[in-house]
Amino acid sequence: MAWTRRYDDAEPQRINKWLAQSGVCSRREAEALIGEGLIYIDGERVEDAGRKILQGQTLTLTDKAEGRLEGFTAVLNKPVGYVSGQPEPGYTPAVRLLTKEALVGESITIPDSRMSLPPLGRLDLDSHGLLILSNDGVLAKAVIGPQSELDKEYVVRVAGRIDPPKIALLQHGLELDGRQLKPARVTAQGQVLRFILTEGRNRQIRRMCELLDLRVMDLLRVRIGPLNLGDLPEGRWRVLSASERQAMIAASRGRQGMGSATW
Repeated sequence: MAWTRRYDDAEPQRINKWLAQSGVCSRREAEALIGEGLIYIDGERVEDAGRKILQGQTLTLTDKAEGRLEGFTAVLNKPVGYVSGQPEPGYTPAVRLLTKEALVGESITIPDSRMSLPPLGRLDLDSHGLLILSNDGVLAKAVIGPQSELDKEYVVRVAGRIDPPKIALLQHGLELDGRQLKPARVTAQGQVLRFILTEGRNRQIRRMCELLDLRVMDLLRVRIGPLNLGDLPEGRWRVLSASERQAMIAASRGRQGMGSATW
């Protein structure tokens, strides 16, 4: 089904600017789609790259345009021992797990060595769980762009004494690399901590715990924004659905999920 949206602002706006602000594509991508005749307003093909959309008009992207923008996105339950991105000597990249045999559900595309699928939010060698691998530029901006407000949720088993003062510091008050960390949501049940973060510094959770004499024994990422790991088996993958993609792009523009850390 083609992407369709009504323009409701009072002031006219250039199509490419509106699509970029809506998180659909970049201005350059919008201009390319117009040049190929893949954008319509009220059923009329848009031919002028500088055209403005008016209040009450409806813009439609053809199925071909949507396919061009979405690229390919895999949702993987990464095991420990695989690196997210470019491997160091002796290590295996997680993208190697995207085989036909490991697929859950269906996919027209099975990635091969020629397809570049960088991780949208790294998960270190010793951690496991939800990992997104994608060449979708719009989705990448939504997940890891500087303006993204998607949060990420982790279940972390630690060794060491856990007490209320340490939980309070994990929530807000710690610094890494000379910069204060953003507030986090942290709850505890026994030796298991549940973190919800809105930033992703290098090995952030492990380093936060080390500052408080807590040693991470296991770290599992279970959610990125509205996308949950669910019951996807470890080492298996599936294709991100169109509705999930749209939900993540929409959620990246507004805070959500911070209240989901419950046991």
